[in-house]
Amino acid sequence: MRLIAALFAAALAPGLVAASFAAPVEAAEFRWAATADAATLDPHAQNTATVLGFLNNVYEGLVRRGRDMALESALAERWEALEGGAGWRFHLRKGVTFHDGAAFDAEDVLFSHARAASKQSDVASWFAQVRAVEAPDPYTVDFLTTAPSPIFPDSIANFMIMDKGWAEANGAALPDRETGNFATLNANGTGAFRVTLREPGLQTVLEPFDKWWGTPEHNITRAIHKPIKNPATALASLISGAVDFIEPAPIQDIERLRATDGVQVIEGVEARTIFFGFRQNRERLLDGGANIFKDVRVREAVNHAINVEAIVTVILRGAAQPVSQLIDPASRGYSHARAARPAFDLDKAKALIAEAGASGAAFTLACPNDRYIADAAVCQA
Repeated sequence: MRLIAALFAAALAPGLVAASFAAPVEAAEFRWAATADAATLDPHAQNTATVLGFLNNVYEGLVRRGRDMALESALAERWEALEGGAGWRFHLRKGVTFHDGAAFDAEDVLFSHARAASKQSDVASWFAQVRAVEAPDPYTVDFLTTAPSPIFPDSIANFMIMDKGWAEANGAALPDRETGNFATLNANGTGAFRVTLREPGLQTVLEPFDKWWGTPEHNITRAIHKPIKNPATALASLISGAVDFIEPAPIQDIERLRATDGVQVIEGVEARTIFFGFRQNRERLLDGGANIFKDVRVREAVNHAINVEAIVTVILRGAAQPVSQLIDPASRGYSHARAARPAFDLDKAKALIAEAGASGAAFTLACPNDRYIADAAVCQA
């Protein structure tokens, strides 16, 4: 299923305007709440949507996603494939500075790659095909791959560049996922916003970076992120004016919000896909039972046994769309020819289970709780 997020915002992108919130349009200070705080300010320490979505306001990559999800230039003005599929060449933007005033060049890209591809990093898989990174000059970087990689630029849209001098001077040459380091609580990017206050779990304050290379398209002079885990508290904060924006809005309260003066509900389809995952490569399940999911007929039976339409309608109140693939239609690689889901058919599911010799088998289903919208209820359904 693809979730439809009400009052949705993934990041304070440079093109975000301060409109459609409980606060007046002319308000310069923007206060937004989400159910979780970014666990770290280190762009290479955690590969999670919460961390990467937040840090895309502060750090930048060579490329980025536009409003239509298409790839566009960021710290690289342009790029092209090397001859013979040997890799990719990126031509860096000149005149870019980090928030502390240091100049950006190829050395920062080389450093950031070595850091992000290290064993201590949580994003190392993005560079599995990279065999070497070279800088022919201060504003050109070549990523040499083990084989032709036509989607490499797409795969590094969240690869954020750090200041080599700043990281090394502050003992953060490598990410630390366990105990943290200076980069866990401090940030120094090239992005449109800079961090001016970090109080984990309480608030993080951002202010526009006046030397940003891009053209701001907002009226925000200060942005305050406040994590509010309890949906009822977040809702009350929005209605009272304590915050201007909440994400996500509680599904059960959408109609109430629509009827509330001064509040606008913004709905859009997220890129996130929620799916049932099988460990079909294991000989036995984690609880010791035989792995029935190694048989494709069992996996097909599960597809037929789950009434996705009912989950969307009853539990998620229409705030989702059924999908048949691990990625959403906006993502590269989505197959429109395979867009139809298997029909809900319990008799067929039972027949497939019997045919696979898995009748009476049991397994333990591990589910998240309060991580995604109505996740526990969906899992129990």
